[in-house]
Amino acid sequence: MPLDSALDQHTVVVLVLGMLGIGTLLALQAVGIVRSPYPRLRAVETLSTAVPLFLLLFSAVYFLYAREEGGHSFSEPLSRNDALYFTVTVFATVGFGDIVPVSQAARALTTCQMVADLVLVGVIAKAVVGAVRIGLERRRSSSSPGEPEP
Repeated sequence: MPLDSALDQHTVVVLVLGMLGIGTLLALQAVGIVRSPYPRLRAVETLSTAVPLFLLLFSAVYFLYAREEGGHSFSEPLSRNDALYFTVTVFATVGFGDIVPVSQAARALTTCQMVADLVLVGVIAKAVVGAVRIGLERRRSSSSPGEPEP
């Protein structure tokens, strides 16, 4: 992650590519789920990889933005740990209120994460569950009648 430089155009490009990378990972994993002999296990693997990557990506965005703005975009300066903590509290919809966005840009960025969280939880989970269903149907149709399923 580009955590040692300011949030400039290059960093934004890297972060956008990170989101595209996560999307590509999820698409490839969905294909792997469908083809897997154990689609449920593969789905758990997919979610346990994609969700932490998603959270780390937003954490990096918050850290870089807070550092670029000189600590005036959130209620307190964010360390890497604080940025990860804030990202997880937003994702979990806990919102303790100890770290809050105070600038308009930080609020817009947090709103983007909230929408992305809903997309990740809703659409991606539906796609993974659909891939599991297709994988299970494929597995059932490929097993011989009277033969026990693996």
